[in-house]
Amino acid sequence: MEIVPSKVSTWLKENKSFNWLDVRRDDEREICSLGGFHIPLDQLEARFEELPRDKKPLIVYCHHGVRSLYATQFLKYHGYDALSLAGGIDLWSLEIDPEIPRY
Repeated sequence: MEIVPSKVSTWLKENKSFNWLDVRRDDEREICSLGGFHIPLDQLEARFEELPRDKKPLIVYCHHGVRSLYATQFLKYHGYDALSLAGGIDLWSLEIDPEIPRY
């Protein structure tokens, strides 16, 4: 259900194909982003079908990893290959990319 930042970083270095999904609020995304699709968690139920259903996993992220866990469970229930980024964008900033602002 979860994937640690170091594993995703390895996937990036290996050019493994996946999609990012940011489930944070709009104001949080303005502070920093890892890119990818953006559907705030409170809109996911109404908008999840906008996401691609290709073979690529969705790496779902939020600030600390709580909202992304909920989103991942929801997406898996609807047939998506989804993993929650453990520790969210905050842990990504601490472990992988200090250029990503912490808030």
